[in-house]
Amino acid sequence: METETLQGLPAPLAEGQRIAHYQVVQKLGEGGMGVVYKAIDVRLDRPVALKVLQSDRRTILSKQRFMREAKAASALNHPNIVTVYEFGSDDGVDFIAMEYVEGSTLHELLNRRGAPREIMLEYARQAAIAVAKAHAAGIVHRDLKPNKIMATREGPGEQCSISGLPSRSPRRIRMRRKRSR
Repeated sequence: METETLQGLPAPLAEGQRIAHYQVVQKLGEGGMGVVYKAIDVRLDRPVALKVLQSDRRTILSKQRFMREAKAASALNHPNIVTVYEFGSDDGVDFIAMEYVEGSTLHELLNRRGAPREIMLEYARQAAIAVAKAHAAGIVHRDLKPNKIMATREGPGEQCSISGLPSRSPRRIRMRRKRSR
């Protein structure tokens, strides 16, 4: 049965645990289908976002959906969309390794007093451009909200990235803002 829960499920990942060549650093968050961890790719010595299926909700159907999401995500190539590095399984844990973007959520920024409106509007504009790119590829983000948008400072501008569970893609979408002079 497709909705039958798979047996022998792994416990949640712990700090220091290795999945394939990724070493878990910390849990970042979770959604309806997956848990996201910050991890280190020990082969390339770089941080990654490692998304795994939630062990208590892992079914044959969810595993198939997770694989479809990874395939769809890897098909997108855009400067505002974070790269998916790998989809795999190790010791019963299915995972997607993707580019790690560090920052604060747009939700956190909106709750702070004095968040510049111009910056928030620029993040929204860039999110719309990135979502349009995904839509053009037949991918729909069904749960876009401020707590899934990360804002960071990177180089000469600010960057923002959307994370979450689009219908076919767990991609994060990256936005940049030119600083005013």
